Amino acid sequence: MQSLRFKAIHNLTANPFSVDVKGSTKITQIFGENVFTLKTAREFLSDEAYKSLLASIKSGSKIDRKMGDQISAGLKGWAEKKGVTHFTHWFQPLTGATAEKHDSFFTLKGDGGALEEFDGAALIQQEPDASSFPSGGLRATFEARGYTAWDPSSPAFIMEIGQGKTLCIPTIFVSYTGESLDTKTPLLKALVALDKAAVDVCQYFDKNVTEVTATLGWEQEYFVVDASLANARPDLVMTGRTVFGHAPAKGQQLEDHYFASIPERVYAFMRDYEEEAYKLGIPLRTRHNEVAPSQFECAPIFESVNLAVDHNTLLMDVMTRVAKRHNLVVLLHEKPFAGINGSGKHNNWSLATNTGVNLLGPGKTPKTNLMFLAFFVNTIKAVHDYADLLRASIASAGNDHRLGANEAPPAIISIFIGKYLTDVLKQIETRVGQKFDEQDEAMLKLDIHKSIPELMLDNTDRNRTSPFAFTGNKFEFRAVGSSANCAGAMTVLNTIMAETLTRFKIDVDAVIEKGEKKEIAIMQIIQKYIVESKDVLFEGDGYSDKWEQEAKKRGLPNVKTTPLALDAFVTDKAKKLFEHNKIYSHSELEARHEILLENYVKKVQIEARVMGDLATNHILPSAIKYQNILIQNIKGLKEIGLAATASENQSQIVEKISEHINAMSTKVEEMIEARKVANEITGTREKAIAYCDTVKSCFDDIRYNVDKLELLVDDKLWELPKYRELLFLR
Repeated sequence: MQSLRFKAIHNLTANPFSVDVKGSTKITQIFGENVFTLKTAREFLSDEAYKSLLASIKSGSKIDRKMGDQISAGLKGWAEKKGVTHFTHWFQPLTGATAEKHDSFFTLKGDGGALEEFDGAALIQQEPDASSFPSGGLRATFEARGYTAWDPSSPAFIMEIGQGKTLCIPTIFVSYTGESLDTKTPLLKALVALDKAAVDVCQYFDKNVTEVTATLGWEQEYFVVDASLANARPDLVMTGRTVFGHAPAKGQQLEDHYFASIPERVYAFMRDYEEEAYKLGIPLRTRHNEVAPSQFECAPIFESVNLAVDHNTLLMDVMTRVAKRHNLVVLLHEKPFAGINGSGKHNNWSLATNTGVNLLGPGKTPKTNLMFLAFFVNTIKAVHDYADLLRASIASAGNDHRLGANEAPPAIISIFIGKYLTDVLKQIETRVGQKFDEQDEAMLKLDIHKSIPELMLDNTDRNRTSPFAFTGNKFEFRAVGSSANCAGAMTVLNTIMAETLTRFKIDVDAVIEKGEKKEIAIMQIIQKYIVESKDVLFEGDGYSDKWEQEAKKRGLPNVKTTPLALDAFVTDKAKKLFEHNKIYSHSELEARHEILLENYVKKVQIEARVMGDLATNHILPSAIKYQNILIQNIKGLKEIGLAATASENQSQIVEKISEHINAMSTKVEEMIEARKVANEITGTREKAIAYCDTVKSCFDDIRYNVDKLELLVDDKLWELPKYRELLFLR
């Protein structure tokens, strides 16, 4: 019987993919057509309903029941016009995925007649079963009640799946007792806290600033492989990554894939998912080949953080679904293939005022430049003081494989700001109140007490090994994993920024109260923060052993595994931070810690089971079959008098196969026993550490021996599609 591997290869050759050559649609003609935008709302809502919705979006004001009924009627009218029959509260529980329960507009009247209905109560709040979602101990299994509540700041949209259309209403998800059970609720709270703290600081510079919005532009990296080949790999199906696989002769060493021509089949897939994304209002701007073979990237125009998070989460679902139409599989795992680049989701973050100013963009006047420096240095201070929390925010089983390898940043959180800004901070640190010397065209004197230079936009180089890099008018948090929900990292980043800005205002006001001028007070605290946080700045190679030693001297955390990294969420410092900014209660933090640890255990457990299954039921039979063929060959050679040749060649291969089979089997048994022991541990943290230290530690040895066997066993007997096929055949 032909293996799935060779069937897939045959089908690729015999039935080449038919590329869709339909004409392109102008993006502006379809952009947002499946979104209930304010423009659409203006058409379907009364004046008072529209004003109520607008006020809720802009200021978070409550929508009463009467207005809710009017808005829901408008939404239903718009949706039905587009052929929608069902609606759902679309939310993001702590599973790492999205969730939805579809209800039809259809209902029965008292007389048995049929009616299409969607009232304000159904729009604003629903009660899905919460017992089956992760709660980290916040809910008992028998306590099923949870609530989804409409988030008007993220517009409703229509999801098209095949011939079906569903009205999706973005919501938060909370327990009966009010604890957040999702990723959106704490993110919204963090954005509120940051808005208030940032506006308070902006008031030093511009009284017209009444709102500060955190913005996000994510860069989504992903791999695309043929679905038939992927389905012949149980590890890809079950874990999203290849647990085995020898490096192909050609990988990314020629550096010929980055920005190269996009393969025609992948290009058709890209056009397809982009069209769906545009209809959903996702403002995709960029697409290109990434560094590794079969790796690609897309990126949108910047949006407010909440909307950007929703759009990225939605896009991952769209990409995965659309890929099936092209007989492709999208791999969002952080490290689906060993030895080549993994995939990240770079989070480009900045702050924008209602007056149109980017607070992380160097200005052209003394006032705007001082404002830039205030927010720039506060960001550095926030990252320095809460580096452990940022590390925890990007911790996952998948990201542990990626961090520190093949251009992914290391686990040490540091900041790269470039030569010019480093010089600026050094001068401020040592020479506040003194005149700067002109150094080059990128640094010109200003008239703020002759103390700070004018800064050019985009005067930083890129450091691909930096987890947190300034790139001209934004910070790029490069350590976020490709499969992650951006909400986790963004909640932490915006919270620590809110806390630091709040402290900054208190510190500046204290100096002003002593009689110092406002600008001098601001500069004094900026200087103080530079001194206190300069250890987090690093311009060199983040992969080097020298940097690990240097980081240790500086006191920077270097936590390489998820179970230990997650401890940062339950320290007294973290509890105080999140409680002060009204993001998480202590119980909510403890619950999230528990959930993330459980998730880690389950993912490593699944990988271990897959490894054991593949090694025992796929690798071992193939290796033994080939070994027996060689043994029979050796016997035949001896019978015709060629024993010496047999001993020198085939016997050596048989011996090597035996060595790797024995080593692989022994390590698999060791892993199974380690898993049994770990499963008996009651504490979730202790169990996660055991899985990391005793179960996962077996992975590399098992893989080493399997990958060696891949090189030795006859290719025709090897059942699993190889890297050269997965990465290069499409």
